[in-house]
Amino acid sequence: MAAAVLGLVAGSYEQIIVGYRVKTGEKEWTAEADFTHHTHTASISAVAASQRFVVTGSKDETIQLYDMKKRTEHGALLHHDGTITCLQFYGDSHLLSGAEDGLMCVWSTKKWECLKSIKAHKGHVTSLSVHPSGKLALSVGTDKTLRTWNLVNGRSAFIKNIKQNAHIVRWSPDGDKYVVVINDKVDIYKLETASVTGTITNPKRISSLKFLNNSILAVAGDDESVRLCDVEKAKWVCEFKAHETRVKAVDSFTTEDYCVLVTASNDGFIKMWKIHLKEKLESPTLLGEVNTSARLTCLAVWIPSSVQQTDEKPASEATTSKDLTQVLAKKRRVQIAAEEVILEDESKPKKKKKSGK
Repeated sequence: MAAAVLGLVAGSYEQIIVGYRVKTGEKEWTAEADFTHHTHTASISAVAASQRFVVTGSKDETIQLYDMKKRTEHGALLHHDGTITCLQFYGDSHLLSGAEDGLMCVWSTKKWECLKSIKAHKGHVTSLSVHPSGKLALSVGTDKTLRTWNLVNGRSAFIKNIKQNAHIVRWSPDGDKYVVVINDKVDIYKLETASVTGTITNPKRISSLKFLNNSILAVAGDDESVRLCDVEKAKWVCEFKAHETRVKAVDSFTTEDYCVLVTASNDGFIKMWKIHLKEKLESPTLLGEVNTSARLTCLAVWIPSSVQQTDEKPASEATTSKDLTQVLAKKRRVQIAAEEVILEDESKPKKKKKSGK
């Protein structure tokens, strides 16, 4: 693999964003300090990256924007009235944000206007995830619910009472399943039935997780280890010590030959691990590391448009997001827990709505 440049961006308790440029070599990868920003006035709680922008959320209730092309600060989004808890880009066109004010906002990255502001939860929004098709989103909050949103019209499609407060929700890359985290437990759901197909328990409370492909999930918790789980079998398949203190955040990306898992810890280190996603998983090998000397809270890998990611083909013949997009477009219907949810077809004229909601 030729030397490519990609970036690591991490947030810290110290209110600072640190950015590194990664030089990829045959054997060793190095991370060189690239930028620091101190635009927040409280600790940083969330970070996300698209090809063009890096966004950060904080306990100061603002979302700060950074233009990675022009390499400048790009202003702030001030819509939320509470700690920003989650940020996720959908492609390069949209950003979703969630906060302790219970709002989930959809932003256009063109002019950074708020397209939709949805009162998603009574209490805090703790996590959200956009379906690969861009038509559905999941959110969890401190009202003990898991909610499915129709992003076409910004309405709630389904509410599931999960009896406990979940703090992480994630779609799989193919969008045929999703995971919900409650403390130390990961519930694996199937989209078709919206029911739990398996559960795995981590030794400690889970802080972060990331699908490496459609079947392998990397899980970090309040200890030094990272564990890999096979979500099809709901079994742990690998465990390795990643840091000296607890792992706060994980992210990943795939190259032509392998997957790179990036971990960030309270100990200030960001580490890059090489994982071959084969039938039999071997322990990851360390590609490179950098000591940020900060107490890290969150992490994102920034991949510029010049570096093309090659997504591995899923091992299982799971519903690809393309198939699901077609299903959503044609049938405009998703079966969720025996309740039919109609997704509006944008190509047809809308029927007159009945008065009253």
